[in-house]
Amino acid sequence: MTRTSRPLLERLAAAWRRSDAIFDLLAPGALHSRPIALRHPFIFYLGHLPAFGWNQVCRPLLGAANRRPDFLDLFERGIDPHDMEGGTVAEPAWPAVDEVVAWRDEVRAALREAFPVVAERPPDPGHVMARGGRAFHVVLEHELMHQETLLYMLAQLPHAQKRPPERRPAHSLVPGESRRDVRIPAGRAVLGADFDAQPFGWDNEFPQRCVDVPAFTIDSTPVTNGEFQEFVRAGGYAEPAHWTAEGWRWQRARGRASPDGWVERDGELFCRTLFDELPLRRAFDWPVSVAWVEASAYARWRGARLPTEAEFHRAAYGSPDGAPRRHPWGDAEPTPRHGNVDFQRWEPVPVGSCPLGVSAFGVHELVGNGWEWTSTVFAAHAGFSACMPDYPGYSADFFDGRHHVLLGGSFATDAELLRRSFRNWFQPHYPYVFSKFRCVRDG
Repeated sequence: MTRTSRPLLERLAAAWRRSDAIFDLLAPGALHSRPIALRHPFIFYLGHLPAFGWNQVCRPLLGAANRRPDFLDLFERGIDPHDMEGGTVAEPAWPAVDEVVAWRDEVRAALREAFPVVAERPPDPGHVMARGGRAFHVVLEHELMHQETLLYMLAQLPHAQKRPPERRPAHSLVPGESRRDVRIPAGRAVLGADFDAQPFGWDNEFPQRCVDVPAFTIDSTPVTNGEFQEFVRAGGYAEPAHWTAEGWRWQRARGRASPDGWVERDGELFCRTLFDELPLRRAFDWPVSVAWVEASAYARWRGARLPTEAEFHRAAYGSPDGAPRRHPWGDAEPTPRHGNVDFQRWEPVPVGSCPLGVSAFGVHELVGNGWEWTSTVFAAHAGFSACMPDYPGYSADFFDGRHHVLLGGSFATDAELLRRSFRNWFQPHYPYVFSKFRCVRDG
């Protein structure tokens, strides 16, 4: 039995266990730490996850009242796209941790009790999320997405505020796959999905649309730390011609001349991981993780550009016979041999380490190891509908022309989220995501 074929409530319980394990990685007192100014401290997410579950299931579908409406208000919403303009988020007074944990456990129990009640209700044409357990899918995938958020926040914490797991895989430092050019012939890319064709999807995944994509050439592997260091050494951070106007202002204001995850100590560069630091020379073959503005500057320096969303889909899910694939490698469920996903590791591996994950056109690592930046601005597919009545702004609030689409998933992306239609998005100067990128050229 695969993970996605297990009963939905069982999958939700497993997600809760993993969330608890992630919070356990914080040292005592670190719950109130706020390592990223654009996000709330960790304690907010301790309450936000159950609050979201209640507000998606118990309140709208059962009309239930919660004994702590103040918690529902306090923990209802994370960052707003407009909050990011000012560079910070206002911080309220937080309740005691033990109160939040006790309330979280009450909400989880209520969700377990609600599941059979909701599942046995006749279909409600007026509430599409009540059909087929979709409201519980919303709660599950929201939990999984925030697990990745918690980990990239954790990556920004000083090591003294973390408690590393007792067992974790050793760093993978073998040589990576050499980059080469792969020509993708002109053809059709299938983006999005039909609403009734899969058990669940977020509103921005619908409806399905086909896009004709001209021929292009794409890197067979993502850009590595070693390759990006060439850009740094060539003075790429000091040359405005490589940058967008906004990107140039951003990197001048932050005063850095290298990626956020690189740290200099005693004249040597180190690559920061979740729980330690590695000499950068040892992680040369890992994909570099940078903000969109840095990725696009590098691509311009190389005389190339970032792929569009449609080009990524064509390279990842297209095939010479024209039929779209479920995954780059075919229809098989993801395994550790297909890509570095699903929390197998706490960090990237050298590019091209999972050759069974290669696409029909011979492109490596289009899923896993890091979310891939595209040049496409996050927007609705034609025919979009905000189909989640209790979360109408999930996507629409971010159709503001200021977010770019990322695809493919990272090492901290659950297998539930590896469907072809899934889309991620962030602002172009947000450097904290577990990201990567590759370059394309026309023709």
